[in-house]
Amino acid sequence: MEQIAKIAVFGTGPVGRSLAGKLSQLGYQVMVGTRDAQATLARSEPDSSGDPPFSVWRTQYPGIKLGSFSEAAAFGSLIVNATAGIGSIEALKSAGEKNLSQKIIIDISNPLDFSRGMPPSLSVCNTDSLGEEIQRTFPDAKVVKTLNTINSSLMVAPNQLSAGNHTLFMSGNDEDAKSTVKGLLESFGWKDIIDLGDITTARGTEMLLPIWIRLWGTLGSPLFSFKVVR
Repeated sequence: MEQIAKIAVFGTGPVGRSLAGKLSQLGYQVMVGTRDAQATLARSEPDSSGDPPFSVWRTQYPGIKLGSFSEAAAFGSLIVNATAGIGSIEALKSAGEKNLSQKIIIDISNPLDFSRGMPPSLSVCNTDSLGEEIQRTFPDAKVVKTLNTINSSLMVAPNQLSAGNHTLFMSGNDEDAKSTVKGLLESFGWKDIIDLGDITTARGTEMLLPIWIRLWGTLGSPLFSFKVVR
């Protein structure tokens, strides 16, 4: 299992904030990556989810750094991709391939296509996945797909539901990378982690999103999860 001290988190939305905050609390050095750091800090209005601007959120975590995608990728020995799926490849490309080489990329993104409104469709599915696209685009990186089937608050605090007795999935080609990621997930409180296999198995977890979104609409809350009963 690789020892990690510095982690880059791409994305300043709810998912990126949840992960960055938790990782900082666990003692990791964290840098959040964004397209334009100055523009991110200059925003003074709540975001589309109604959350306070990033500059306000950051006051709770003064140790967390903020930089461009390339600065964050150079900083971190592990990268968390918490960007919107439609912009993930572009964000990772702007980080610079050399800054991603031989590093673990925990990919939390989903290929949600909102071009026709709600509910969204998937821009890639069945015979491919966004996780696979990222791995093909950056063949020297070690992509591990996980955390993409749950709400951001549950990602870092699974005990909110059923004492953590629900299931998380993981996909990736590199066994050592998956071992490292599993250890990180366990430090969040995850107990039931199923390794589905190589990165092609990310097709299955990404295709859970259409039912996940409809469940959110029916239940009126995103605080639910999947459980595999053996």
